[in-house]
Amino acid sequence: MSRFTTRRARVATSIAAIALSALALSACAGGSSEPAATSDGGESAGYGDITLQLSWIKNEEFAGEYFADSKGYYTEAGFDSVNLVPGPSGGVAELLSGSADIALSDSVQIGSAVANEGAPLKIIGATFQANPFTVLSLADGGDISTPEDLIGKRIGVQDSNLTLFSALLAANDIDPADVTVVPVQYDPAPLVNGEVDGFVAYLTNEAISVEMEGLSTTNLPFADNGLPFVAETFTVTEDTLENNREMLKAFLVAEIKGWTDALADPQAGADLAIETYGADLDLDPAKTLAGSEAQNKLVVSSETEENGLFTISEALQKLTIDSLAGAGIVLDAADLFDLSLLAEVYEENPDLVAYAG
Repeated sequence: MSRFTTRRARVATSIAAIALSALALSACAGGSSEPAATSDGGESAGYGDITLQLSWIKNEEFAGEYFADSKGYYTEAGFDSVNLVPGPSGGVAELLSGSADIALSDSVQIGSAVANEGAPLKIIGATFQANPFTVLSLADGGDISTPEDLIGKRIGVQDSNLTLFSALLAANDIDPADVTVVPVQYDPAPLVNGEVDGFVAYLTNEAISVEMEGLSTTNLPFADNGLPFVAETFTVTEDTLENNREMLKAFLVAEIKGWTDALADPQAGADLAIETYGADLDLDPAKTLAGSEAQNKLVVSSETEENGLFTISEALQKLTIDSLAGAGIVLDAADLFDLSLLAEVYEENPDLVAYAG
């Protein structure tokens, strides 16, 4: 393995192939059901076991889920267990085949599956209010701090991210002919070695890895430069949304509690990844803590402070839809989002809004 612990892009797999194969397996998903009826006609208190498909390996990225599990928030919510299945995965295939009840994904993968394949999926919330994509450069090299700085530069772009990078150029009225795209993988070594001037990366991963090598870096975040789509989205099938609303609401309550803890103590979140949930991954403690702290900045915003974690305002939904359109994914907000569950959760549990209190 490279000395740089890199992260495969969530759009690394062929979305069309995933969606088609998954749709062939099942037209709906969601292994869970509402609480079973008791002998007296009432409902039992539990939701049984459910499966949450993670988008990546069990590193610090899922600190909120680790807290929800280890501190018993899932159990309090009525689950016997929540099985955290590591990725990498966009979750589309797992949701549509029924092997996962809920998936952590992103609006690009889910939007593509919905728009291009008619996948019956909905995003019901988002952990990351801003996506972590960036063009990473060395301060004493490409030093790319504005979109205009891309002109005349060699940019390392993974095959899976070509569409997104093209959307970044389009969003900033940059002629693709004015930028040299160099095919790369996910290890930022070509940037460090001077083979490229910029490198499509994640603020929460490769950007930290390179910085920790003692190199001064510059970032051009996609979210701040025309592509502010949400990521780490809670995604379910329309069938689960329609038939298992109370289960999903209970799950969201546990998740809000877990991420409230993760925001309050990034070190503890990093420790859970290092010592327990990702104990077999030999995670670097310093990088894990740095990743935990960096991702927390993406989780919160002025809108979450007002409305609560995971909420996606109408304005942010529109920004996401506009971002997807730039990548050739054409949808209306209602095709992709259903925030009614979160609205009900916060109406019924107003104390959860104040996660920073």
